[in-house]
Amino acid sequence: MVLELGIVCGRCHAFVPTVSASVAFGPCTSCKRDLSWLGDDASPSPSGAGEQTRSNSRPADESSVTARKRDAPDVASKAVPEEQPMDQAKYYVCQSCMTPVPSGHKFCGRCGASVPEDALTLRTDYFSDMQDPEKARLVLIRGEGMEGLSYHLKADQHVVGRQGQLEFPEDPFVSPRHANFFYRDGKLVVRDEGSLNGVYIRIRGTVEIIPGDTFLAGEQLFRVDPTPKASDGVDAEGTFFYSSPKYPALFRVNQIIEGGAVGMTVCARTNTLAIGREDGDLNFPGDLFLSAKHCTVEEREGHFFLTDHGSRNGTYVRLKADRELGHGDYVFIGKKLLRVELNAN
Repeated sequence: MVLELGIVCGRCHAFVPTVSASVAFGPCTSCKRDLSWLGDDASPSPSGAGEQTRSNSRPADESSVTARKRDAPDVASKAVPEEQPMDQAKYYVCQSCMTPVPSGHKFCGRCGASVPEDALTLRTDYFSDMQDPEKARLVLIRGEGMEGLSYHLKADQHVVGRQGQLEFPEDPFVSPRHANFFYRDGKLVVRDEGSLNGVYIRIRGTVEIIPGDTFLAGEQLFRVDPTPKASDGVDAEGTFFYSSPKYPALFRVNQIIEGGAVGMTVCARTNTLAIGREDGDLNFPGDLFLSAKHCTVEEREGHFFLTDHGSRNGTYVRLKADRELGHGDYVFIGKKLLRVELNAN
């Protein structure tokens, strides 16, 4: 049986045979990595070649030993590019020969020992879970003295309500199980869990709505309704009911007050109806959270659109299905306003 002396390259795992009697190594035959630094002049030589080497060399007296020791730093200095000081947090140290092994290598480049499986899959931990790009948090913007609190969404699901992972037991407008924030395909999603008062999300620019949709502006809740069909016929005796003059209107906006009753109702005289604190079709001078011109409802060819005019506090539409959330989105749940923050790392 013939034994071939060599080494396994720590980079590509190819077998590299010796190239000289001094057991030195040239470049890797596969990846061309320089393996010459693995040579050792003191290593035993194969029979025959070793005799020739000894016959041509000087006696191993004190001066030759000193010269060999003096020459050793030169050999080490040539190997600096391959043996730079290694960050121990990034490299595994071989437990057999204490040689640093670059991350991703399966074997030690010096002694050939295998790297443990747990070291191959080792990854750096975050200082905080908030650095994890797959995680998000909710910041409480409005909450009766609780402003500034943040909730880190690091589980799969996060139920918001008077009970759940995010609890607001003091808010009477929050249902026991109101909403759920969860991850789907790496994206944060919110779902209304059948709450009484719904989940509202702040719109950006213009969104399409349909009759029956409700929206928030300032501290007011509104519903868009179509104009009712005419039903003012004569009674059994042929008499008409007397009323204020009727004007043609494409739709109307109703104010919804506590208890679900209808407050003010305004019919649109044109295809648009403006809402705000002043100079609109529907004004609320006492609502300090409304901008002067806050939002507009518009009808275009049978479709309805809601537009926020850059108001300070925003306009919010009630969700009817699951909604994917982005960084900076605002969500109303009961009387609580929450801002979504996604990690940008």
